[in-house]
Amino acid sequence: MSLSLCMIVKNEEVALPKCLSSVKDVVDEIVVLDTGSSDHTVDIAQEFGAKVYNFQWCNDFSAARNASLKYATGDWILVLDADETLTPNIVPQLKSAIQSEEYLLINLIRQEVGAAQSPYSLVSRLFRKHPNIRFERPYHALVDDSVSVILKQEPHWQIGYLQGVAILHKGYQKTAIAQNNKYAKAQAAMTEFLATHPDDPYVCSKLGALYVEIGKINPGLELLKRGLNQASGGNSYTDKIRQQGYAVRREIIPPEENYEILYELHYHLGIAYSHLQNTQQAINHYQAAIKLPIYPMLKLGAYNNLGNLLKASGDFNGAKKAYETALKIDPSFAAGHYNLGMMSKALGLFTEAIASYQKAIKLNPYYAEAYQNLGVVQLKVGNQQASIIAFRNAIALHEQQNPAEAKRLRQGLHEMGLIKSRI
Repeated sequence: MSLSLCMIVKNEEVALPKCLSSVKDVVDEIVVLDTGSSDHTVDIAQEFGAKVYNFQWCNDFSAARNASLKYATGDWILVLDADETLTPNIVPQLKSAIQSEEYLLINLIRQEVGAAQSPYSLVSRLFRKHPNIRFERPYHALVDDSVSVILKQEPHWQIGYLQGVAILHKGYQKTAIAQNNKYAKAQAAMTEFLATHPDDPYVCSKLGALYVEIGKINPGLELLKRGLNQASGGNSYTDKIRQQGYAVRREIIPPEENYEILYELHYHLGIAYSHLQNTQQAINHYQAAIKLPIYPMLKLGAYNNLGNLLKASGDFNGAKKAYETALKIDPSFAAGHYNLGMMSKALGLFTEAIASYQKAIKLNPYYAEAYQNLGVVQLKVGNQQASIIAFRNAIALHEQQNPAEAKRLRQGLHEMGLIKSRI
């Protein structure tokens, strides 16, 4: 089975080489649809052997993505953005999956590099070149709606997923969002779509979450609650996960919850109520989110945020359990190790706290707060030299990230007699 990469791009000369390098030995064909680049994007794509086509931008991502599909000649389509890369470890699974005759679409786990919330998502980016598969929605373009229709008409198809992170995405970092004006673009496109689809749970979830992110809490809350009401009753296909292999069978069933959208709605309602300082409502929504039968890695953000709320409300044991569950899902979650360390410290479990902070630092050597709290606990157990080393590292990192905190920490340590006025 041959595989085509399909992309839409504009002025991506910085990110594009890394993206294409990650797939050049995996795909049989690279199709790049350029929407008006004024830099060297087209030249770079051609250097990688891409077939480059021009597209007049019409403020509709689905229209552009569907145009790119028309040029693809492979049996399967892989869709990436320029700020995404394919992970090398996923390649053997991917190649094996597209050789199977029963699959119509393979979902991929995407990691949001640098995201403050929800580090993993499931994206429908690998699918068979079926004549009726098409993207829909002007922003957050998806093939899911068309796939759902096909499954009703051709029930022999199956939907699968690949285990492990397949895509690394850097587009949700705050600097990237600001540089590309992503919030404004997303809000404009989704508001227009919402006007004609006022009860669509997916757009309610995405636009509601965006409103909460930019500080429009009450409008966001209204949309999220509207989406939650709608998501419980619509026709959808739902997951039945097999523990062995990479397959996830999805079957059309009578009106049933779309669990992935329900998770997002509960998750973002938790964030919204946290902003409103309604802790119990936020906890309720996170607890509802983690009970849903979705791929465990997608629940990481809910477990972590639930732990934060339980910690703030004084339930240290409950918070510790939430963080421990998050780390069972993803042992490489540095913030989870840090948060577990904070709970162990609060409970007087200093040896456990030290181990957790050290794990967080090993995963993220620039974790200033982890160094700082490691210094506190080392001091509590009498390891003054190890404490001073940790504090020195914390101050050095704070100098780069938060100079005011570096000054405060240095002053406090000086007053305690642990360090001289300058380090």
